[in-house]
Amino acid sequence: MKHSFLLALLLVAITLASGQICNIHCDGRDPSQSPNSREAVSVEIFGRRIRLYISDSDNMAFAEISNGDPTDEVWIDRSFDAGSSWGGQLGAVVIPSGSREVRTLMYNVDNPGSREIGAMRACGKPGNMEDIACTSWARSTVNAERQVDAAATALMQFWNGALWSTTGWWNGANCLNALLDYFTLTGVENYRYIIDDTYERNKNEHFGDFTNDYIDDTLWWGLAWVRAYELTGNQKYLETAKHTSDYSYDGYKDDVCGGGVWWRIEKDYKNAITNELFIKLAAALHNKIPGDTKYLSQAVEIWNWFKNSGMINQENLINDGLNNECRNNGDVTWSYNQGVILGGLTELFKATQDQNYLTEARRIADAVLSSGALNPNGILHEYGCGNGDCGGDGPSFKGAFVRNLGELNRELDGRPYSDWLRNQAASNWNNNRNSLNQFGVWWEGPVDKTDAARQHSALEAFVAAL
Repeated sequence: MKHSFLLALLLVAITLASGQICNIHCDGRDPSQSPNSREAVSVEIFGRRIRLYISDSDNMAFAEISNGDPTDEVWIDRSFDAGSSWGGQLGAVVIPSGSREVRTLMYNVDNPGSREIGAMRACGKPGNMEDIACTSWARSTVNAERQVDAAATALMQFWNGALWSTTGWWNGANCLNALLDYFTLTGVENYRYIIDDTYERNKNEHFGDFTNDYIDDTLWWGLAWVRAYELTGNQKYLETAKHTSDYSYDGYKDDVCGGGVWWRIEKDYKNAITNELFIKLAAALHNKIPGDTKYLSQAVEIWNWFKNSGMINQENLINDGLNNECRNNGDVTWSYNQGVILGGLTELFKATQDQNYLTEARRIADAVLSSGALNPNGILHEYGCGNGDCGGDGPSFKGAFVRNLGELNRELDGRPYSDWLRNQAASNWNNNRNSLNQFGVWWEGPVDKTDAARQHSALEAFVAAL
């Protein structure tokens, strides 16, 4: 018994030293043991076919090169950051003499012990050439059985242990909110560890407690934490949400232009998104705090000011903000400006049962769906993203719109926007998806490029369609 225990320890040490991953099986399994493996992706180079096979039941993959010559090589790359980087070649083998094909051994897609979510690709080269060809990245269907699960798992591949790589601070709040929506509406518990990890690893960033010099950034985080409180019941999330709301109202609301909250601490612009976010957060706080009057009063105050500010134009669309004369500046009707107010009005309806809030929300939502600029051919489109280059902010906008339209839709009899929301999800899945279940900025397709902002927006489309 003692010798068996020592042998087991030795095997564990060898495994750790070699970087081998063990899940259901350990790296290095014979592919003949998984007869139901499927071809996931392939590529050709000089007549050779390089294939990546995935065994979903094992959560493992192997590579094959065929129609080749002896000394042709094939191997697997494994990435734990959505294909941005990878380690050395896994299982590299060459076609032996007298054969025209060869397979690698099998390697695990994920590393659950380290909470690493993997992507795999097969690479190969003709033996006497420097040219290399690799398939696109792909993974198993583990935690990706449904479309919404696949989108969530792909978003988690951008998770770096504290935030989401490839996108910014306020976009990170939206990545978290997208996953909170996913957890809430599906009941799925995978990845819920990111809620507290995000909180604890970022609570001292910027000004602390998720405040910073842009008030809208602060409010995005406040909305994420009030949703986290709703899901978990953890009081610290509610206290943080309250703090972000108080920071915004007490420090940056005044009577310039008749009221409203400033966009940033310089107090040089009153815009739509900041005030919409405040309305939604304050009303949501009221709906979570028994006996509250303060937050509801503030939400109603800012809504009444916003409604009469002139930012809602004659087409019932919302321009970006006010000019120096406190008038509508005529700036772009970004999709997120049309969206967040829908969620704010929905929260106000929940707080008061006043149907006028839903009527106002439907007027704005219907204006978006009737807009040739925002909804061409029935698929949501963002101004400035026609060439795929809409900066770091634009890729998050559409996700905010569908999230909030989904919230409104769930509050309405008959769910009148369900068909439209399902169309957004279907177009993303059918026209705007790569082999790793990542999505681009054009929901009508094709994929332009991928990052966490684009991914959380698409995830929101799938969640809103549930």
